[in-house]
Amino acid sequence: MSKKIMNCVIIGSGPAGYSAAIYAARADLNPILFLGFQPGGQLTVTTDVDNYPGFPIGISGNELMENCKKQALRFNTLIIHKTITEVYLSNQKGGVHFINIENKENIESKGIIIATGSSPKFLGLDKEKKFIGLGVSFCATCDGYFHKGKDVAVVGGGDTALEEASYLSKICKNVYLFVRKNYFRASKALQNRILKKKNINIFFCYQVIEIIGDRFLEGIKIMNNKDKNTKILFISGLFISIGHTPNTELFKNQLNLDKNGYIIVERGGTSTNKPGVFAAGDVQDPIYRQAITSAGTGCMAALDLERYLYLY
Repeated sequence: MSKKIMNCVIIGSGPAGYSAAIYAARADLNPILFLGFQPGGQLTVTTDVDNYPGFPIGISGNELMENCKKQALRFNTLIIHKTITEVYLSNQKGGVHFINIENKENIESKGIIIATGSSPKFLGLDKEKKFIGLGVSFCATCDGYFHKGKDVAVVGGGDTALEEASYLSKICKNVYLFVRKNYFRASKALQNRILKKKNINIFFCYQVIEIIGDRFLEGIKIMNNKDKNTKILFISGLFISIGHTPNTELFKNQLNLDKNGYIIVERGGTSTNKPGVFAAGDVQDPIYRQAITSAGTGCMAALDLERYLYLY
């Protein structure tokens, strides 16, 4: 790896990272992309992607990310299968950022695009990770269609869980909503919307304690937190909506983060509080978290970086 000062280092892959790489490479910024600990991001643990434009019969998450990787390579993106361990971000416009790599190498760059994504919070159950894409999901708008006309369950009591339940109620036969506590944390407006849905069944003080199935999810065992009684519910899909954790540990005390740890970017753009540092994808998006929106912000970050380098 050359020790010269680079123009563009992209940390993280997935739709945001690969999109940024494609745009940066076509702008002759000679980007270097570090795949990180989960090459391809969360889509690589998704079976079918039906809502990404351009694929009328759908595409597997792995295949979509592999296509994105090939496209980035086509424009001579240097892709490195290593993880960044430390970053030292400059406060100066036109300054140089220092990046340490897992094998003690380091690299310097005028521009950095952060696309490290976020990680869903798990319930901690056996088969939970094994059945991702096989009945277990963390995104109703991504996977809800596969359960059309069937019974599904949602776990969580916040805004996201209620939004997921509301969405699923439009396409599924019955939606079972399990809330660990005896109250919702979601906004009153969302609560009122949920309470009006006839096919949403709310279970306060309940939690899922077991996932049932051999090759895919077939049902769940639930427990009442008060009397400890349990029962089995046969469902097609389990949507876990207890939150996401943005992968921002590298950037704490250097970048401005919101109360949940997401990188704060300028409104309508991708610039962070550090000159030459941009953020794209789920790491700066606690709301949408879709492949297409991540790809869009990856494009934006590359364009923002190109303009920045022109000025400085």
